[in-house]
Amino acid sequence: MVQSSKKVISVVPEPSLRRMPAYLSFSEGLLKKGQEFVSSTQIANYMNIDPTQVTKDLSYTSIVGKTRVGYEVKAMVDILSNFLGFTVLDQAFLVGAGSLGSALLLDDGLENFGLDIVAAFDVNPAIIGKKFNDIEVFHIDQFRDLAQEMKAIIGIITVPAEYAQSVADLMAAWGVKAIWNFTPARIKVPDDIVVQNTSLYANLAIIFNKIHHDREKEI
Repeated sequence: MVQSSKKVISVVPEPSLRRMPAYLSFSEGLLKKGQEFVSSTQIANYMNIDPTQVTKDLSYTSIVGKTRVGYEVKAMVDILSNFLGFTVLDQAFLVGAGSLGSALLLDDGLENFGLDIVAAFDVNPAIIGKKFNDIEVFHIDQFRDLAQEMKAIIGIITVPAEYAQSVADLMAAWGVKAIWNFTPARIKVPDDIVVQNTSLYANLAIIFNKIHHDREKEI
């Protein structure tokens, strides 16, 4: 069965952390189907990786499998959700309420993963004052006052790349502890602030490169 033992999340390699939400999603699907146990081989087949990698990844958590039976699915869901921080809501500010930013504001699913966007900011008069999913868009000049009032610890940057650094500077100055950067720009912040870069354009480049490479092989 599953036993408890504390692990330090800071020692977990980033590739392992990136795979864990997929393990969680797979386990949630099995739980809905009524499956009680899952093996590392089943998970590995789903992920298209080696079973030993699954075992190693899960060893960073308190999940322990049972010989010849596997991992308890319900415990997998509970422990991974808690381990990944999805069970506690952290408040966030979003800067840049354009097409991408507004799409994130309208995404109800983010709260299921522990992210609660409480306010958005922009400089476009046509957007300021609007609400997306009951989240109001304020002028960027109000960031300081609302940062002091709401104490959001996560900042989301969805502005044009040339403004990313100035927004990051503002966030760092007013108490943000982590930044989710959706721009191609590589921002610089103090070492105690966590930065996660998510570039849609970089992912598109990978897709297009693979498509063109496969086409060349077919010629």
